Amino acid sequence: MIFLQLLISGILIGGVYALISLGLTLIFGVMRIVNFVHGDMLMVAMYFSYWFYTLYSVDNYIGLFLVVPALGLLGALMYRFVIRHAIRRSHEASILVTIGLSIVIQNAALLLWSADYRSIHNEWATRSLQWGDLRISSPLLIAFIVALVVTGILFAFLHRTYLGKAIRAASMDRFAAVLMGVHPQRIFTLSFAIGIALVGVAGALLSSVFAVHPTLGTQFLLVSFVVVVLGGLGSLRGAILGGLLIGVVETTSAYFIGSSMKQLVYLLLFIVILIVKPAGLFGKRIPEVNQ
Repeated sequence: MIFLQLLISGILIGGVYALISLGLTLIFGVMRIVNFVHGDMLMVAMYFSYWFYTLYSVDNYIGLFLVVPALGLLGALMYRFVIRHAIRRSHEASILVTIGLSIVIQNAALLLWSADYRSIHNEWATRSLQWGDLRISSPLLIAFIVALVVTGILFAFLHRTYLGKAIRAASMDRFAAVLMGVHPQRIFTLSFAIGIALVGVAGALLSSVFAVHPTLGTQFLLVSFVVVVLGGLGSLRGAILGGLLIGVVETTSAYFIGSSMKQLVYLLLFIVILIVKPAGLFGKRIPEVNQ
């Protein structure tokens, strides 16, 4: 029974990891940039949810409809005024710019809200479902269900709408997409905004599970990078499978070995899989393109 409990818990948290990583892999797949500010935007989303709840008594699940558009707008502005200029240069420039943005956001959060840990204590925060000997965390179950719905909406958008097909076309062959009438800068702006909005969904959902502090994003950024590279850079399906796998491995290793060693276990698994499949589980070698 304990193995079933660990499997369920791992799948639930893994679904949220997958949602965070979908935004990261979407941005890389379309623009070929490694977004080091991704984890910090998760932290910003969690702070937004916390302050909406503290100041205006807006539950984080209702606040989701406020946080996600706000994060999407922040992503669009970030691309328009900062990222756009970096991707026209070298890959190193975009890496340094996103690292710089990460440092600025972390220190701004530290200045505005101090290093205190803050958490939402609503009626869902400690509630759990009991089924025999199994206990399922209600916040994680809700987060997993919402993550499934959002992932389904994302895949439907990418495969059934003109803008979604334009994003896929730009990720496959940017120059051919331009010849077909796709405006690259608009697609880049939209892709970056969607990627940040996805992490906004995850941030709002996790705000009743984890306490937020200015450096929280670094922890989730590491997990996201492992998930994205493990699944295959640019592969959305790989990000989903990688997120679920890391969630199960992390939960199981934390129980049997200790929470302080769980990162070591999934990083070792990460190294082993990359030795066997250097491009990741579903990845392909991506050719260099000019920005």
